[in-house]
Amino acid sequence: MTDRPASARAALDHQRSWFADVQRRAADGEPIVLANADAPQEIFRAMDVPYVVNQWWASIIGAKRLSGAYLSRLRGLGFPDTSEQYNSLALAGLLGPDADGGPWGGLPRPSLVVAETSGDVLHKVFGAWESELGVPYYAFESAAEPEVPVNWWELMPDRWEQAIGPARIDLMSEELLGLIRHVETLTGRTLRQSRLREVMRLSNEQAEWNRRTRDLLASARPCPVRVSDVIPSVMIPQWHRGTQWAVDAAERLYSEVRERVEAGAGAAAEPERLRLMWIGRGLWHDMDFYRRFERSHGAVFVWSMYLALAADAYARYGDDPLRALAARFCAFHDQMYTPPWSGEWYTKEARSHGVHGVVHLVSADSSNAWATSRCLRDAGFPVLEIELENADARAYDADEVNGRIERWLDGLAS
Repeated sequence: MTDRPASARAALDHQRSWFADVQRRAADGEPIVLANADAPQEIFRAMDVPYVVNQWWASIIGAKRLSGAYLSRLRGLGFPDTSEQYNSLALAGLLGPDADGGPWGGLPRPSLVVAETSGDVLHKVFGAWESELGVPYYAFESAAEPEVPVNWWELMPDRWEQAIGPARIDLMSEELLGLIRHVETLTGRTLRQSRLREVMRLSNEQAEWNRRTRDLLASARPCPVRVSDVIPSVMIPQWHRGTQWAVDAAERLYSEVRERVEAGAGAAAEPERLRLMWIGRGLWHDMDFYRRFERSHGAVFVWSMYLALAADAYARYGDDPLRALAARFCAFHDQMYTPPWSGEWYTKEARSHGVHGVVHLVSADSSNAWATSRCLRDAGFPVLEIELENADARAYDADEVNGRIERWLDGLAS
């Protein structure tokens, strides 16, 4: 069994140091932004405005096994605690008389929250920042396009106008200009076009390294690194897109994976007999889950959406950095969740990684999960759906989930 990659340890160390600096800057009076993962953080990077990604912070709360207490706090304050849990945890940490801000010394109260309105409930969650805490909420519209290219991953880097449609990009470009004006008023800083162009160049370079790593892992037999180690190695640098540190971190991960492939190293102690795909958000409160079936079944999770999205969903090239940035995000939700965008992509990834089966985490807000599962099954991949909320440990019965997966693996192995 291989040790945790040095790239993962370095990313985790960097994140702690970075977050301490965010807390210091907030204490000194600088505005802090809380942005959803599908919001264009590159604007804040280019303007040197500290920001925290909502889903990253939720993953820290989950990893500390505090999600149940935080969601119970929401219920005690009169808010629902059974929908959009993942997006509500940061809010829960700052609401109420016993608010503690969360782990790691606490999340500083933001001066602005930013998210795409991908659903009415999510819109209400972010609206509560404004109504309950007085924090302004900047919302991006969620638009759709009737003509959907099934091979979007081939078109996105250079032919994104064709893949997404100009009307959607026009809308988000205008909304980006509105966000820029809002941040300029909030901070007194001005966005320089040359700086945004540099941020886009660096983030594209990072995506290129991620694509190389994804392709290397797809062809590697056995898989040289666990999904649970790839996630921090990929996602922490993802929240620092547009920096040289993030580019270097992506290159470091690729080099480390290549060394392990060349050495013939496998992630698991046992011989790899079954290759599995995990669709859905990370199970932050039980990351040991991803190695639990190695000894009993030789089953190794070789794929998660985090590296794959980093490889296929972010690169955007073009002369207009603002429009390219709009193209990066105005179809972001589609790529993960909307058929046929999502189903065709997951099937492509399942084929390239040679998986024997798919474990699909289905949460209450996964309205199109059935379409993804059906697409994979139609392509010949066995799919086990697990109905769970990744950010709500209260509803997690590890014995029941493990038992279901073990019985399913028994069938795959027979």
